Amino acid sequence: MTYDKTWSNRIFDGVNYTLLTLIGLVCIIPFIYVLAVSFTAPHIVAQGGFILYPKEISLSAYKYIFSTNTLVRSLGVSVYVTVVGTLINLVFTSLLAYPLSRPHLKGRSLMLLAVLFTMLFNGGLIPTYYVVKSLGMIDSLWSLMIPSAISAFNLIVLKNFFQQIPDGLEDSAKIDGCNDLGILFRIVIPLSLPAIATFGLFYAVDHWNKFFSAVMYINTNTKWPIQVVLREIVINASSRIGDTNIEEMNIQPLTIKMAVIVFATLPIIAVYPFLQKHFAKGVMLGSVKG
Repeated sequence: MTYDKTWSNRIFDGVNYTLLTLIGLVCIIPFIYVLAVSFTAPHIVAQGGFILYPKEISLSAYKYIFSTNTLVRSLGVSVYVTVVGTLINLVFTSLLAYPLSRPHLKGRSLMLLAVLFTMLFNGGLIPTYYVVKSLGMIDSLWSLMIPSAISAFNLIVLKNFFQQIPDGLEDSAKIDGCNDLGILFRIVIPLSLPAIATFGLFYAVDHWNKFFSAVMYINTNTKWPIQVVLREIVINASSRIGDTNIEEMNIQPLTIKMAVIVFATLPIIAVYPFLQKHFAKGVMLGSVKG
């Protein structure tokens, strides 16, 4: 159905489009700047100014960050932590969210209260460190995955998502001889793929960006995830201005920083398009049903 817009509606739409365009530019221009500087020749960067596209393309910054032999190893550590950690997150969160979504579960209110309590209060940095240490996970990659196995916020949203699945499906499955785990993995999980994909993306981004916990718990540099290694590269590049190696490679520290940012964010950006459909649907359903 079409209708003629009044002048007030047209002005309102124009203001909306203008504001959304400005907000979009504010969000996208920093990424364009980072990408352009990382590919710009060092002598152009040294002249200063705002760069939106590389006037002279150079890969010297990427050659520098890949010159270290620890980068590929740290990339493997980050991929391992992200994949295994996300699987642990999704399994643990689903196994706890499903029983909490069943109204006939005894002690359900008390368990939900305990979960909510962790959202408001936590033990703090030092007690958490001693808990990890007492479990023997210091200098182990498990210290980056187990302490954050379940997010209370994601758990509550997923629990609300599970509650919207009709009880009739569960009753029918039980009549056909399906047990609780069968109902969860054969009926509830397949029907909840948008929410599972959404929280999987949240957990994966969190694991990929692991930095502070890695600095605290990992002592061996061969087990550092990529974020810690990239930080070392940036610090070394900044502190070694005047170093003959960097001068011979003709590299600007700013170019190295931008190349590091691009390299650290590229894997998540590459994964996002494959999850975007489920991501948008899962967020909408979770917010409405929550």
